[in-house]
Amino acid sequence: MKAKTVLPAVAMTAVSMVLTLAVVVMWLGPMVPWPVAVVVGLGIDGGWLATLAYERRLAAQGDHNRAVTVVGWCFGLLAAGVLIAHALTAGESAGAWLAVAWLPVAAKALWLVHGLWERTALTPGALGAIRGIQQEARNEAAVARARLRAEAATEETRLTAVTQAGARVARVRARTARALSRAWSTLETAHDGEDTARALTCVTGAVTPGAAPRWDLPVWGPTEPVPALTPGTAPALTDEALDALVDQIRHSEVPALSYREMAVRFRAAGHSASEVRLRAAWKRVAA
Repeated sequence: MKAKTVLPAVAMTAVSMVLTLAVVVMWLGPMVPWPVAVVVGLGIDGGWLATLAYERRLAAQGDHNRAVTVVGWCFGLLAAGVLIAHALTAGESAGAWLAVAWLPVAAKALWLVHGLWERTALTPGALGAIRGIQQEARNEAAVARARLRAEAATEETRLTAVTQAGARVARVRARTARALSRAWSTLETAHDGEDTARALTCVTGAVTPGAAPRWDLPVWGPTEPVPALTPGTAPALTDEALDALVDQIRHSEVPALSYREMAVRFRAAGHSASEVRLRAAWKRVAA
């Protein structure tokens, strides 16, 4: 990996030094002896190479010197300036020389990139550890996403099941309510029919003479067992006495007692009357 950055920098530096030396010799050759021109060119290239070598030594030690860096860039700009000056005086070949005048600056930039790469380079072991950490993080993220998707699917299934169960309960309740409504309607129609009333009148008159026949819908709820009457234990109450007794027990508390509460207290007080007579008395008093 190191060769990918250092080889281009070395190659461009060598080309730049050769071009700088050639331009200096060509530029100063007509004016001074060629050995002098070679010395001047080598001086520029030597200064640039010396500062570059010193920069590389400091970089290998993990150090940096701003003054050396400035001197190296000055030599690079000087070499570029020599190439540009020669290009401006080259006449027809000025374009070609201007095309290569940027090489010294580009060589310095490549060495800068190589230095940055060296400061951020990691060993294979460190790179492997980083890859392992990244892979572990990806695995954990994938597992977390899968867990979230599974939990979401489970919650959706649960909600669907609860909703369906609630709908089934609602449908059963609706059907039961409709069936009960029809049953109560049928029962009430049967009770209110003319034939039913006549039949109940005949039966009631035969069992309890003088009782007013009336049929009420049954009341669903807890009932108190009625103790069996012992023959001759208590005399039968007249309707007037029974009405007065029922009215007295009913208004013994405020608000007035219900029929069930009145009947319980009536039995507890030792009075006796048939359920038909007691209910008839209640209705006469409450009317």
